[in-house]
Amino acid sequence: MVETHQQIVERLIARWPEHRIAPGTARVEALCELLGSPQRTYPVIQIAGTNGKGSTAIMIDALLRTLGLRTGRYTSPHLVDLTERICIDGERIGDDEFDALVADTQRLIDLVDERAIDGVAMTFFEVMTALAYEAFAQAPVDVAVVEVGLGGVTDATNVMDAAVAVICPIDYDHTHLLGNTLTEIAREKAGIIKTGSQVVLAAQQPEAAAVLVERCAEVGAKVYREGIEFALLDRTPGVGGQVLRLDTAGGPVPEVVLPLFGAHMARNAALAVAAVEAFLGGKPLPAEIIVEALAEVAAPARLEVVRRSPTVVLDTCHNPHGARATVDALTEAFAFTPLIGVVAVMADKDLDGLLRVLADELSTIVCTTVQGSSRALSAEALAERAAGIVGEDRVRVASTMSDAIETAVALADDAGPGAGVLIAGSVIAAGQARALLVHADRKQ
Repeated sequence: MVETHQQIVERLIARWPEHRIAPGTARVEALCELLGSPQRTYPVIQIAGTNGKGSTAIMIDALLRTLGLRTGRYTSPHLVDLTERICIDGERIGDDEFDALVADTQRLIDLVDERAIDGVAMTFFEVMTALAYEAFAQAPVDVAVVEVGLGGVTDATNVMDAAVAVICPIDYDHTHLLGNTLTEIAREKAGIIKTGSQVVLAAQQPEAAAVLVERCAEVGAKVYREGIEFALLDRTPGVGGQVLRLDTAGGPVPEVVLPLFGAHMARNAALAVAAVEAFLGGKPLPAEIIVEALAEVAAPARLEVVRRSPTVVLDTCHNPHGARATVDALTEAFAFTPLIGVVAVMADKDLDGLLRVLADELSTIVCTTVQGSSRALSAEALAERAAGIVGEDRVRVASTMSDAIETAVALADDAGPGAGVLIAGSVIAAGQARALLVHADRKQ
C-alpha cells in the first residue's frame, strides 16, 4: 500500500526526536556518503547562534536570489509542516516531491539504521538534514543556506566545510546539552568555523567573542565583525517595519526598508548582508540589490500580525534573550494597552527567566500547553509558575491553544480598542497558533 504524505511525515517524526542529541555525526555522514556526498556539490553558508538564525537565513536567501542565484535553504524547526524546512528558490519543497525524495532514499536510510552506529538508528533531524542536502544537489542549487539545529560541533548539519560560517548572538539556551557558561556554549557553536572559511560574527558578549576569535585564528579564517567590518548605522521604526542605514563592504547604504520589527531584526539584516558579501569574497553587494531583497522579506511568526480587531501578534521567542528582543520590538512598534499574552512552553526551557521578561509587559498571561509533545509543560504547571512571578490574579488557564486564543481575544475585546494579544513561548506552539489563525497557503 502506498503511503500518504501524512503517513510519511508521521513515520519520520516517530524517529529519535531532535530535542534529544544522539552522539556524533557518523550516521548522517554515512547516509550522505551512500548518497554520493551531496552536501559537497555546492557551497554552503552555515548559520549558528542562540537567536536569530532562522530570520538571518531568510534574509541571506533573499539577497542571494535577488543576485540571480538558485538557493537551497534548510531551517528548523518547522511551524506547521516539516516540508517548510527544505526550501528551493524561496519555496518549500512540494509534498509530492518530498515524498518521492523519501522513497528514493529509504533503502539507504534503512542500511544506516541497520548499522546502529553508536547504538542508535538515524534520528529525525539527521534524516531531514540528509534529505535536504540531497534535494539541493538534485535541484541543483548554486548555494545552500543551512541553519544549525543545535550547537555546532556535533550538529547533523556540520558534515561539510561551509564557505561562510555565520554566528548570530550567543546566549544561554540548551545549557543541559551545550554547557553552563558562555565559553562552553561558544566553543560548541564555533565548531562550524573551518580552515580557510569566511566567518561573519554578530556582536557578542566578551566571553563568547574571545572563543570565536580564537577559533578563527586557529584555523586561519577571515573574520568580518559587527561594528568593525559591517554595522547597522541607524534605523527608523515605521508602520509595517523600519528603515535602515547599513554599513557594508561598499560603504553606507541608506533607505533600506525592512518589513520586520525590532532592533534585533535590523541587526540580523546587517549580518545577512555581510554574510553574502563574505560569500562573494568581500565584494560589495550593489545597493539596489540590498534594497530590493530586504524590502520583500517575510518571516512568519517573527512578530507577525496574524489577526486584527483585536491585533494578535505571533512570535517564536522561547528563551529570555529572545523574549527581551521581542518585548523591546513589540513596545516600539505597537502601543498596546493592555497587552494580553498567550504562552506555551517546553519543560526544559528557562521558564522563570522567560516569564520574568514577559511579565514586565503582559497584563494577563493565558497559560496553555503545546499539544502533542512529550516535552511540553502542562497548562496547569505553567500557570502555577507564572502565578509565583506575576500573581494569581494575572493568570488564566486554557487546555488548548484554540481555547487560549479565544480567552485572550475576549480579554482584549473587553479592554477596548487599544488592547493587543501576543502569542509566544515555543516554536511548536507558534506553529499551532499560526495554523489556527493564518489561511493555509503553500507559498507562505
